[in-house]
Amino acid sequence: MDAVCYHAPRQLDIIRTPIPEIRSDQVLVKVTCCGICGTDYHLAEGEFFGKFPLIPGHEIVGVISKVGDEVEGFSVGDRCVVNNIILCESCFYCRRGQPLFCENVNSLGITMAGGFAEYVAVEEKKIFLIKNLTDEEATLVEPAACAIHGMDKLSPPVGVEALIFGAGPTGLILAQLLKINGASKVVIAANKGIKTQIAKDLNVGDVYIELDRENPESQWNTLKKDNPYGFDIVIEATGSEKVANDSINFVRRGGTLMIYGVYENSALVHWPPSKIFGDEIKIIGSFAQTHCFPRAVAYLDSGKINVKGIVTDTFSIKDYQRALDKMNSKGACKVILKPSLE
Repeated sequence: MDAVCYHAPRQLDIIRTPIPEIRSDQVLVKVTCCGICGTDYHLAEGEFFGKFPLIPGHEIVGVISKVGDEVEGFSVGDRCVVNNIILCESCFYCRRGQPLFCENVNSLGITMAGGFAEYVAVEEKKIFLIKNLTDEEATLVEPAACAIHGMDKLSPPVGVEALIFGAGPTGLILAQLLKINGASKVVIAANKGIKTQIAKDLNVGDVYIELDRENPESQWNTLKKDNPYGFDIVIEATGSEKVANDSINFVRRGGTLMIYGVYENSALVHWPPSKIFGDEIKIIGSFAQTHCFPRAVAYLDSGKINVKGIVTDTFSIKDYQRALDKMNSKGACKVILKPSLE
């Protein structure tokens, strides 16, 4: 089968490799789509916890093509998504009920062979069936699961006012989750372009602030003028060091700042501790997810979270570098790979 392979950071190749053999507790998934996200770029740069050589791709959608002898409840032909996270269930954090911090965590597409290939072997317990979503739309289940974990961390009271920096796929999903779960106002602040237009088309927010990439100061000032008390919740979902540094200035006294983007390892923030102390600002991080896939499938498959149109570009495995370049060009919202475009 064809597959993308990182032999090492910045050493990308398209390889021919055998179709995986499955254990008795696994299924073989024939990949139909696999989403690309910022993590894949950081992996390529050697900045994430990847293990090389690696077949990347962790937002996996496909059809079950083979079932192990011990597998129950799944059949050949079932359409599915894959929870990429694999926990050891025995380390210090797993035994404390904090599996997100598993010391021996593995992930399909990050430390183990993932979905930028024609087939992937997956444990039965990591398979979730889909019905109504298209394959392309289903690539948003994994980002939605991560967004749901973020909502669990926020635990927002009914009636909060929220500001989200960034209109990428997870920003669009977080905005909808906030509206569904009781936010009285959701403001989206993002660079002018295709992502902000999709946010408007999906009606994910109540107010949209389109930032000029070169000179956004006037929009920042308008945002502060129109919201003099700031926001109960501010979510930084751009992965920009500068925006992360500025984001605390929009948090209302007693409010919460959630850091959600994926940043370069060298990125730093400089926040005045006197402000955090005096305004009693709560700062939290939200990273990945562990057991959020059932809720993500329920939200997306039911249509309560609308992801139509978020996927803007599709490439074949053989054009992976072009797909990565497109994602980094700021001219796409969600880029996905397919084994073949035929």
